[in-house]
Amino acid sequence: MIKRIKVGMASCGIAAGASEVKKFLQQNIDDENIEIIEVGCIGHCYAEPLVEVETEKTSIFFDQVEPTEEYLEKILSVDKNSAMTFRDERVSREKLKVTRLAGRIDPVSFDEYIEHGGYQSLEKARKMQPEEIIKEVKTSGLRGRGGGGFPTGLKWSFLAAKEAEKKILICNADEGDPGAFMDRSMMESVPHQVLEGMLIAALATGATELFIYARAEYPLAVKNINKAIDQIYEHKVNVFDDRVIDITVKEGAGAFVCGEETAMIHSLEGNRGNPRFRPPYPTDEGYKGYPTLINNVESFSNVPIVIKEGGKKYAELGTENSKGTKLFALAGDLKYAGLVEVPMGLTIGEVVYDIGGAQRGEVKAVQIGGPSGGCIPAEHFDVPIDYDSLESLGAIMGSGGLIVIGSNRCMVETARYFLEFTTKESCGKCTFCRIGTKRMLETLEKITKGEGSMDDIEFLEDLGPKVIEASLCGLGQTAPNPVLSTLRYFKDEYLAHVKDKHCPALQCNDLVDIFLDQETCIECRQCIKNCPVDAISDDFVVDNDICTRCNTCVEVCPVDAISRVKRGEKNG
Repeated sequence: MIKRIKVGMASCGIAAGASEVKKFLQQNIDDENIEIIEVGCIGHCYAEPLVEVETEKTSIFFDQVEPTEEYLEKILSVDKNSAMTFRDERVSREKLKVTRLAGRIDPVSFDEYIEHGGYQSLEKARKMQPEEIIKEVKTSGLRGRGGGGFPTGLKWSFLAAKEAEKKILICNADEGDPGAFMDRSMMESVPHQVLEGMLIAALATGATELFIYARAEYPLAVKNINKAIDQIYEHKVNVFDDRVIDITVKEGAGAFVCGEETAMIHSLEGNRGNPRFRPPYPTDEGYKGYPTLINNVESFSNVPIVIKEGGKKYAELGTENSKGTKLFALAGDLKYAGLVEVPMGLTIGEVVYDIGGAQRGEVKAVQIGGPSGGCIPAEHFDVPIDYDSLESLGAIMGSGGLIVIGSNRCMVETARYFLEFTTKESCGKCTFCRIGTKRMLETLEKITKGEGSMDDIEFLEDLGPKVIEASLCGLGQTAPNPVLSTLRYFKDEYLAHVKDKHCPALQCNDLVDIFLDQETCIECRQCIKNCPVDAISDDFVVDNDICTRCNTCVEVCPVDAISRVKRGEKNG
């Protein structure tokens, strides 16, 4: 007998059409004993819209559900033959701890969070001394999940040691990496878990005022976290023996640099989001001069687990210097895009192939750590994912974005793309970041246009480390990583662009022509009809002087008669 029907209504589900599915189910199911509720993201974003049918004995998932009578019949009959079977490899490789409740409960139901053990860790922490809480976090080996990997318990001890009228705690939810959505998913799916971790941190450090700095581009996450805060006030969860903890959500305007903690503090104060020199560090002098602690969403989401299990138990999972699990947002050239949670120490290959479903032999590299991360080639996919191993390869853990780069991609163009992002996002305060990244970008643009020289490659290799060393904040200190890592592992592609004036992947538009094979062509005229610049003549010849290489003709040709070729290789 069906008890509840859960519709995945995180941003990924809504984008795939979950709102229409939920509305259809509500309009066509008149059994008052069946409850239809919204849940967050279970991580299998590739399968959205997802519907979970909860019976008295089990739960059955249906993927890519459509608002039709056919799917309604399958759902109401709990047709196991039509149900989704989650991939065995992925399930066996993952270790769901932080995301245990994501996509399984109503995100804004206080009672349901309580039913599933919510706020038990906070109650346990209330009975502990602040130094005992910090000791457990230190014992756990939990490191900051925002990118820096600084030991969480150590940072907490800095704030706890301060004597001040006010102490400030900030949750960094300003997730700005292209392709990253870990923090958004947690706030959309289990906002109370994030808040529970923050309240435990407040108990441990003596913080009196809490902020959540979230991107304004995350409307659903902001909406759910605000609802959860209202419930906390209603149930007085934020009332400690001697104080009431105020919690405020601040929506950022989307500046990538505001992910840096001092820039974030400036933004919270109503100023332009520029970083500043350190010391003083925020735990000494932060928001409005008060001692301030900043951790990101995933870090706080780990805290209830640490307190519930105990630090020693938590530390049993992971590697020597990287404990627990890590969330990754998988995107790019793979089959199963979505949010995954894996134990620290799993290899890159296990994540990319076994979990992500990418095809062996068809992947060239992964970009890990966001736009400031590094590109790791497929021959190093046997390396375990932990802070130290990734750093040795010229990459960083970052917040957890992992983009799979297929064999048909140009690594020079990939580096140019990411550097363009960080160059635009530079606040401009320090010279090496403001000008150095721009000079590097200009050089990459020359190379991708076929105008580069060997001197340009030497220039990039020389300037990159200087930008890293002399930049003020983490943005400039990591911005050259995509360039330096691709030069390290894919220098042959740079040499092809410079010496042969050729893009091996046929991606750089200035180095390719569009060729129409008239022997294969069936003269359906789809290419002519769809070309936005009229670059194809009635006798089916492409004028490459007019063509913008938009690929429209390649995509619409039903017989694959049109292709990208090396510039000047073929006439037409």
